[in-house]
Amino acid sequence: MVLLRWPLERERREAAAAEGRPRLLLVEEGESVPVEEDVLEDWIRVPAGEEDVAVRVEVLRRRARATQQNVPELDRDGVLRFGGGWVSLPPVEARLMASLIERFGAVVRRDHLSDAGWPEGAPGRNALDVHVLRLRRRIAPLALVIKTVRSRGYLLEAETDSEASDNGQVHVRKA
Repeated sequence: MVLLRWPLERERREAAAAEGRPRLLLVEEGESVPVEEDVLEDWIRVPAGEEDVAVRVEVLRRRARATQQNVPELDRDGVLRFGGGWVSLPPVEARLMASLIERFGAVVRRDHLSDAGWPEGAPGRNALDVHVLRLRRRIAPLALVIKTVRSRGYLLEAETDSEASDNGQVHVRKA
């Protein structure tokens, strides 16, 4: 994990990116934020509280671990492979999955997924939700999950042991 002052340490950022190291940019007040699609990079504007920085560092560590795991593979024919298994995906779902795999372990915005699924223009807001629901069901046997990140988008990751034991159920404890 590398903490870098932005934009002062631009060269160190580039070197760390080339090495595949996670980077947290400490963005100086009044500076614009660099636009980066790398899941191993995040930023926070300074001055920032110690707890806020610690949370960003932990998120980056989790992303780094996720990228070091096996990443699902999707071939040209829409066959998704992961963990020794495979499923066949219809064209729209294959395009959605390709976008999710591209940012495996990180959030993919709804508008980005819509553009990927329907390059000519999405048929409507609910269409994405329906296809993500179908995709969740198709990939469940591969121990992959698509999580909803409220007000942000969706995140694809490998199923954790606790998720597998819950079998997708939400348990409510009564007081």
